[in-house]
Amino acid sequence: MNFKFDGRKMMGQENKIKVLKNITLFNNVSEDLISKFVENVQEKDYCEGELIFQENSEGDFLYLIVEGTIKITKKTAHEVEPAIGIFHPGDFFGELELIDGLPRSATAISLTESKLFLLHRDDFNKIISSSPQAAHNLLLTLSLRLRSINETFIRNFYNYIEATKNKIEKFHQLLEAAKLVNSTLELDRLLPIILSNAVNATNADRGTVFLIDETKQELWSKAFQGNELAEIRLPINSGIAGNVTQTGMTINISDAHKDERFNPEIDKQTGYTTKSILCMPLKNKDGKILGVFQLLNKKKGNFTEEDEDYINAFSIHASIAIENTNMAQQMVQSERLSAVGRMANTIIHDIKNPMATMRLYTQLLKSKVGNEEAAKMTDEIVRQIDRFVKMTQEILDFSRGVAATNFEATNVEQFINEVITFFEKDFTKRKISITKKISFDGIVKLDPDKMMRVIYNLAGNAADAMKDGGNFTITVFKENSFLIMEFTDTGAGMTEEVKSKIFEPFFTYGKKHGTGLGMAIVKKIIEDHHGTVEIDSEVGKGTSLKIKLPIV
Repeated sequence: MNFKFDGRKMMGQENKIKVLKNITLFNNVSEDLISKFVENVQEKDYCEGELIFQENSEGDFLYLIVEGTIKITKKTAHEVEPAIGIFHPGDFFGELELIDGLPRSATAISLTESKLFLLHRDDFNKIISSSPQAAHNLLLTLSLRLRSINETFIRNFYNYIEATKNKIEKFHQLLEAAKLVNSTLELDRLLPIILSNAVNATNADRGTVFLIDETKQELWSKAFQGNELAEIRLPINSGIAGNVTQTGMTINISDAHKDERFNPEIDKQTGYTTKSILCMPLKNKDGKILGVFQLLNKKKGNFTEEDEDYINAFSIHASIAIENTNMAQQMVQSERLSAVGRMANTIIHDIKNPMATMRLYTQLLKSKVGNEEAAKMTDEIVRQIDRFVKMTQEILDFSRGVAATNFEATNVEQFINEVITFFEKDFTKRKISITKKISFDGIVKLDPDKMMRVIYNLAGNAADAMKDGGNFTITVFKENSFLIMEFTDTGAGMTEEVKSKIFEPFFTYGKKHGTGLGMAIVKKIIEDHHGTVEIDSEVGKGTSLKIKLPIV
């Protein structure tokens, strides 16, 4: 075999002997014996990272380390090459092939710049056969290495068993989690189940499961405040959870306060100290992000890849459960709307004829009674009959998804005053005053009947909230190219939970006999007018609803 030397100064014979005497193989071997073979010892330098020999290759030399560090690796069935030995000056390697004549059993790489002495197979065999001490040194070294390999194998095998047990345990946890998350079709019960499992499986101190509200472009979750389950809402791009929502990438940090994406103000407000964070997307089977897991402060150490793998697997089951819950709620809502539609259709069919008769007789009565006050009363009866029939038809249209809007040019101030006449007497009886702040009296296009229904409904809800009387303020003004109508009461107000559900069909609050469709219909009418409705309310401080309509 030919060698290429790097040109560095070669050692003299005396120096070689001194170095060889410090090699483990030659411990206590006579200098006379070493001197017989020193001329045959070859010297070679290796660069950092340079391959010395490859596994399964042929070779005829024993390698003696003069300077540097050598790593010995071996391929596994999974193409991984773990280090099975790190050798330093005074060590030797490559002896097995010289003993058994088989190819190299491992790969040797120079970790640093290294200088090696190379002893040929023939010289190695002569030394071992002529020196019992050298043979003893070889056996002792092989024995120590075998013990080390045994200990390493046992340790690695134990770690493998422990890792396998942990994986089996995680698998069982995942199976149990899948059962739990599919045990309910109520989202308010499902979210705490999902969070509890994620926290326990990762050994986190606490956490939050945020879901995406695509309509409002917000992240929302539920959290207990006292004994009440309250809703939390954040902008969809806010903080670490928002970053994960936007990128779909996992964030695993060991020191939250050193990460610029973390908002320390939350810790200041709550008094809680956030240290480690694992934030991962909650994805469905199609890869769509439905929300985010945010887990805080692993109780021992930092969150691991194993934690990430578990949450990633659990995410599929959680997302399926959430989608099933939403689907079930939609089906129930659809069925209830269908039932309401059938009921409304029956009512309209049954009352149309008697209502038409009542309306006709009322108009005849007006023509026969010359009294002006009686005429006003008959007009009011006709209006109420028409309003009742339209309300019933409105429920039927809503249940069917019908949106027939008849826009008319309408004077805003005149329209508001007409609507007020429908409920001002009732408000007076309930000790509720009405305040009007109308700074815009122009013309807008809207459906007067449907918008009257909106305001009448809002006024009714406000009256129910002011059981001991109060004030109902109607504010109307123009803002850029929009008509703004605000309706404010001094009633009991609403919790965040109620606010979040107020526009959902069949949700009622504070009414024993409500259908739960009033505010859903209000929202639908406003949307049919290409407008928006917002609610602002606080318990004990009243409620304000803001309607924004484009002025066409």
